[in-house]
Amino acid sequence: MSSERKALLEKAYPEVLAFCRNLGLVFEVVDLCWGIRGVSSGDHEACEIFLQEIRNCKRISAGPAFIALLGNRYGHRALPRLIPEKQFEALLSKLSKNPESVKQLSQWFLKDNNAVPPTYILQPIEAHFPHYSDLRPESGPQRDSNVLSWRLTETQLLQLLRSAAADAEAAGDITAEEKQRFYTSVTERQFEHGLWTDNSEPSSLLFVREIPRQRVRDGPKRFAKFRDLTADGLLDAEAQGLLTGLKSRLYATFQKILNLHCVELSKGSIDPKRKEHAQYLDSVCEQFISQMTARIGAAVEGRCRKIRGSTEEEREEIPHWVVEEVGRNTVMSAELCGGLYGREGLLGKLCVAMWESTNVHHTPLVVHGAAGMGKTALLCKLAQEMRSVLDAGAVVAIRLLSSRHPQRPDIDHVLRSICLQVCLACGLAPPSPLTANTHQELLQFFRNILTEVSKQGNTLLIILDALDQLSDRHRAHKLRWLPADIPPNVHLVVSMDTNSEAFANMRLKLETLGSFFEVQRLSRDEGKQVMESYLRASQRTLTNEQSTAVLQSFESTGCPLHLKLILSVARRWTSFTLLTDVHLGTSTQEMMSQLFLMLEEKHGKELVGGALGYIALAREGLLEAELRDVMSLDDDVISEVYRYSLPPTPALIRMPPLLWARLRRDLEDQLEERWTDGVAAIALRSRHLWEAVSARYLTSGRRGRSLKIIAEYFLGRWSGKLKPASLPGLSLLLSDRKVPPQPLWFAPGLANIRKLQELPYHLLHAGLWDELRQEVISSAEWLYCKSRVCGLSSVIQDLDQCSQYMDCTETRLVRDALVLMKPSVDFLDGHMDMSLFYTELLARLCSLATPFPSVIGRLCSQCEEWLLTCPEPILVPKCSFLRQPGGALQHTLTGLQGGVLCQDISVEAELLVAGSDDGVVAVWSLADQQLIHSLLGHTGAVLSVKVIESSAHCLSLAADGSLRRWSLTNGQQLLCIQEAVPVDSAPSTVHIHLSEPSQLLFVYSSTQVKVWKLDSVELLCSSSADEGSVVLGVLEDSVFSLTDCGVVTISHPVSGTQTVETQLENTQRRLTLGNSVMLPKHGKVFVVSNEGFLYQVSRTGRQTAAEFPLVPSLLSVTEEEKILIAGSDRTLTLFNIDRDSVDRFLDLQHDDSVLSACVSSDCRLLASGAADQLIRIWSVTTGALLDTLCGSDAPVTSVALYNDFVVSASTAATSFQLWSLKYNTHHKPTTHIPAGCAHVTVTRDGDQVFFVRQQSQKEVISWNNHTGSLSQRFPLLAEVCCLEVAQHKRLLLCGLTTGTVLIYPLALPEETLCIPPPESLSKVLCLAVSPQEKHMAVAYEDSVSLFEITTRDSFPTVEGPLEGFPLSLLHAPLSSMALLSDRRLLYGTSCGEVKLYKFSSGKSSDLESHRSRVTCVRASNWGNHALVGSEDAVQRLWALNPVVLDHTMEYKGFFFEGVLSAAFSDSDQFVFTGSQDRTVKVWDVATGNLLYVQYVYSPVVKMVTFRNGFVALSQQGSVIKEVFRCPDHISPDYNPLRNVKAQYRVVSRDKNQGSQQCSLSDLQDFNPAQFNLNLMGMLRTKPSSTCILF
Repeated sequence: MSSERKALLEKAYPEVLAFCRNLGLVFEVVDLCWGIRGVSSGDHEACEIFLQEIRNCKRISAGPAFIALLGNRYGHRALPRLIPEKQFEALLSKLSKNPESVKQLSQWFLKDNNAVPPTYILQPIEAHFPHYSDLRPESGPQRDSNVLSWRLTETQLLQLLRSAAADAEAAGDITAEEKQRFYTSVTERQFEHGLWTDNSEPSSLLFVREIPRQRVRDGPKRFAKFRDLTADGLLDAEAQGLLTGLKSRLYATFQKILNLHCVELSKGSIDPKRKEHAQYLDSVCEQFISQMTARIGAAVEGRCRKIRGSTEEEREEIPHWVVEEVGRNTVMSAELCGGLYGREGLLGKLCVAMWESTNVHHTPLVVHGAAGMGKTALLCKLAQEMRSVLDAGAVVAIRLLSSRHPQRPDIDHVLRSICLQVCLACGLAPPSPLTANTHQELLQFFRNILTEVSKQGNTLLIILDALDQLSDRHRAHKLRWLPADIPPNVHLVVSMDTNSEAFANMRLKLETLGSFFEVQRLSRDEGKQVMESYLRASQRTLTNEQSTAVLQSFESTGCPLHLKLILSVARRWTSFTLLTDVHLGTSTQEMMSQLFLMLEEKHGKELVGGALGYIALAREGLLEAELRDVMSLDDDVISEVYRYSLPPTPALIRMPPLLWARLRRDLEDQLEERWTDGVAAIALRSRHLWEAVSARYLTSGRRGRSLKIIAEYFLGRWSGKLKPASLPGLSLLLSDRKVPPQPLWFAPGLANIRKLQELPYHLLHAGLWDELRQEVISSAEWLYCKSRVCGLSSVIQDLDQCSQYMDCTETRLVRDALVLMKPSVDFLDGHMDMSLFYTELLARLCSLATPFPSVIGRLCSQCEEWLLTCPEPILVPKCSFLRQPGGALQHTLTGLQGGVLCQDISVEAELLVAGSDDGVVAVWSLADQQLIHSLLGHTGAVLSVKVIESSAHCLSLAADGSLRRWSLTNGQQLLCIQEAVPVDSAPSTVHIHLSEPSQLLFVYSSTQVKVWKLDSVELLCSSSADEGSVVLGVLEDSVFSLTDCGVVTISHPVSGTQTVETQLENTQRRLTLGNSVMLPKHGKVFVVSNEGFLYQVSRTGRQTAAEFPLVPSLLSVTEEEKILIAGSDRTLTLFNIDRDSVDRFLDLQHDDSVLSACVSSDCRLLASGAADQLIRIWSVTTGALLDTLCGSDAPVTSVALYNDFVVSASTAATSFQLWSLKYNTHHKPTTHIPAGCAHVTVTRDGDQVFFVRQQSQKEVISWNNHTGSLSQRFPLLAEVCCLEVAQHKRLLLCGLTTGTVLIYPLALPEETLCIPPPESLSKVLCLAVSPQEKHMAVAYEDSVSLFEITTRDSFPTVEGPLEGFPLSLLHAPLSSMALLSDRRLLYGTSCGEVKLYKFSSGKSSDLESHRSRVTCVRASNWGNHALVGSEDAVQRLWALNPVVLDHTMEYKGFFFEGVLSAAFSDSDQFVFTGSQDRTVKVWDVATGNLLYVQYVYSPVVKMVTFRNGFVALSQQGSVIKEVFRCPDHISPDYNPLRNVKAQYRVVSRDKNQGSQQCSLSDLQDFNPAQFNLNLMGMLRTKPSSTCILF
């Protein structure tokens, strides 16, 4: 049936493969007969391998599992390899009268007493005919002779066994079935297993080919390929009779699956070139395809299963991966603990330690030992034992972290999985998607659930095996994530290698040695127990000599892994295996080498090395079909396979599947199946084996070549193409390797998950970096597909790996852009659709497309092209308005909930300690930017922190009055002193000083000083300043204070040394303290008075005075005390400190108040922070502004220079930011206006932004949005109330609190126009300009006036007021208004009233009011509609001619409600709104329907019409420019809320009168704890996603 096999391979299998892929299934074909020679294998194992493969296919396959092809040959009737002892001896007894026969059988069948029960084994053919399998050309004659001899011998042996079996059956010694075994062919045995076992008809297909009655002239030679012949070339009548019987059984039993064909042969063969034969083969293929697809479709129809690679919107109550992971670890745990012996004592110690700590706080238990010592098996046994002794409500969660090697698990994934399992089991609310995907929040959630479970009184046991195998992401090996204090009822047991970094860090983390338990080597007796148990389970035993040899080899290491490797070899020994023929390694590594050598001798080095190497290289293991494909692409493997024989078809070259099946049989103990989403991949069983394979078979050259082959396979490079091949005896030829295509999508919404998992890694490490950039990094479709299917974190990790090897700025920028997108993806639980993904990517990378065209430019082009052809409504970004990657900002350190009030940096320990106004002290490592500790204990704002004792400890002082000392090693509180300072003290009013020589601790405020010994809570002394005195500070143990009369007092409260007093010069009258700073190295204090003097006072009382030009709000000195830094308003002044003189040498001007400053240790650079949210970097030597860092989004109240970084913070922000001073300026983001400005407006092209920074400021700033710089200041005499721009006439309108309106022509801003205030001098509330900009309305507190905008001599003028109307005292203030072209004014008030006033008639009409302040009134461009929005969830769209309410649109978002701004499209077809919930929405004016919602991360406070879209300003200060594209037809299934958690309702008039549209999205967070599901039950019923055919 070779022709049929070839036809199926070429035509049918690809069709069924594509069908399965479209269903999310994996399709594999296992045809062990393909590509093999007709000569029997020398070890007689082929039949067993065939039957084992059938069992595997039926076990794994979700659909059809067996395809039977039967022609006119009954098939080879082979000798049985194994005959049970009793049966064989019964047969011998029947031949006792024929000694020669008994001798011949005894020569070929030897008794194996190691089998249980004993068995006779057929000896390999090479044992008697050594050249049987020798394919070398020079051995040809000997081989031919051996082959012929074996055929005769095999015939003789079969005749003897059949004769004896017939007699034995007659005598009743054996059954008829046992006798039939000597007659049955391998083919019939396969049919029995595939068709008759386990009711296999529904999962099978049967094809039978009949040949018409043989004609007289057709001799047996003509049909030799299609008939069974005897050894002498004659037709085997007995075999034909058995074939007839087999067919009769098939016809009678399997009519439903039978496909019968009758074919006339041509010259004794099937010729595909003949028409009738081609039609026959096509018919077979068509039947195969139609029946297979029908069977597969029926098999999966209605079955609840996770579709592998699907991107469909599904939010599972319990993520399927959690169910799989829990089940996988539970099953593996049960398997591994079965062979544990000799650890009873250690197991008992662990149980006792857990029992003793049940009701108290305790530390984790640490199990450690050398590699291979059985730590994993011990923990698995512990889990099993604890399940049996704990109460019914107890929860045991175990994770074997090395089970997915070579992949190292991410600590976030591990904790997320544990949290979900514990929450489900204990009825707790699971983490939100955002929490589960944010490292710091996840850590806190993990600690919280331990506390919650403890409070419930439930028992929880968490076992984490092999912590040293965690990936180093988040510096997991530092173990900062691991809680050192475990609450009662909760137990945490971990294991690790004694020689690992994790163990070293654990020893530092836990002070008590009682928490550590070492797993030591096994004794000889314990090893013997393990050996006996292992052999018993395998139904094997060993001779005494063999057992002694095994134990002697094991005894040298005492390592369970070493013993297991020895036993995996020894269990194949027969009782007649000589110890001289085997070699047992004396170590684990040596034993693995011996195992590899044995495999290479049997199967070939290239085949073994290729198979093991490819499995080791795969990130997630390899499917067997993939492994066969990849090895078929490996020319070295193919050359070895076909070294002495040609392929069956040179144009189609593949590795024969039987070769892999034979090798896998011998690798049974070294391989494991890993199931994911119903698909089984094969992987190496242990990490140690993976390391050994890598060392032996993946040397640099071989590794690179193998990586390239895998990469090309997943690229699909050779699918449907001819690959060059060079085989011995053939010139270079092109051959089809028959590997499948590898598209990114198998079907719409169904991704190629294997390609997503494997391709980036192999492209990177194979050095195919151009392909990596093309196919992965610069492919928007790839980035979306993988982030959607595998999670955005997996894409970020891929790009992290790329950045480690490739010096590619663009890769890092793309990676950083995805990191910025991650919070919104996490918020949506990963369910971000393609339009939103592309929009976000474009909105972050757009400005980088020009400087980086090859990757980012290509990405942006793809995004924009897709968005412009999107079949749904979409907003297309035209600029980068979301925070873009790159620039100086490198890291944001999170972990606080309140603003940063104080900080201290330890340069030597690379630690940052900070205190916040929520009472938390946070400690970060600046080396890896990770939060180390959150120190909890204070109940008030932390006012001061200080690192002490070589960075081992720190001190914190808080507004709750307490002073606390903390260990920075383990985060434990060491000391607490209550009432150290007055309760509710303010920041910067209390300070900590440590006098190192005397180890005295001073805490002082402006009026009080307290002193303690550093290690004691006993107060040494306490003193209060006299009335009118202020404490300036402490130098060593000297306290400086100042009276209002100018007397400085220097006291020594501890030692009692005489007090020194000195009168400051020029202070005959009262002195007002401006600021002061201590200079410890100089031993003096600088005092600045408001009267304009700087005083220097030493500890001895010596003092000097000099005039000082400013009264600084900021005063500090550099670390070396060489430069004095003084900040006053917008000026930062630097002074040289030279003994007693202070010389001014630099003035640095800022655009806003200076709040913080710091000079580098070499005094070359200065960093300053200001209220405008910018950090400026200056040259101290030249005063030049070197750089401006934008992105703080809060006033910068703290800056520090650390190495080549600036560390900044704000009292108004909850995080620190790390800025690099050596970043690539090519990707520096354009600076935008400060966040949170009091008033803003923007021109319609987005080029200019006008803003007022704070409500109290008396100036308007013009900002150039292209250059990111201030272009002009407009000084004013009063505060600004409102800003507007007349877009066409280019006028800036400013309303002031004095009632004045200033108008600046943007072309000539110095020519200012002024509308004087009304007589009442009431302030301006809001301004409005008519659509044609002919009129403007000014709303005051008590009236509204109308003015005309005209032009005289090409210069704008304002006439009026033309009209006006008063507002009563009871009238609520106007909050927003719109002036229509017909001189009607639509306005809303702070109480929600909406009115329409006609200036022409002086009449006013009330429109439907809102329940809260009207925030937005916007008229359409053509004057036909107006939108009114308020702080509540309601906005109304009014028709204006006549005035009637068209639509009431109610929108309730996940965050805040309320409309802040709006703009109509050019055509008035759509209206855009910016809301408090940080979204932009698009509404259809005609229907009121919501068309699109876009999350922009910040409320949009201003919008103006721009072409088919809008230009807007966000509260964050960014300019948003987008166009809206809407198709003519929108699908009825389209849901505008699919990417947000919200609901909306529209009520319309007339045509929809009485009806309403409602579109709701689920605002509830998923809670798997609400479902009481059996995880293991779910796992067992989870259907397979594999269809495997034999």
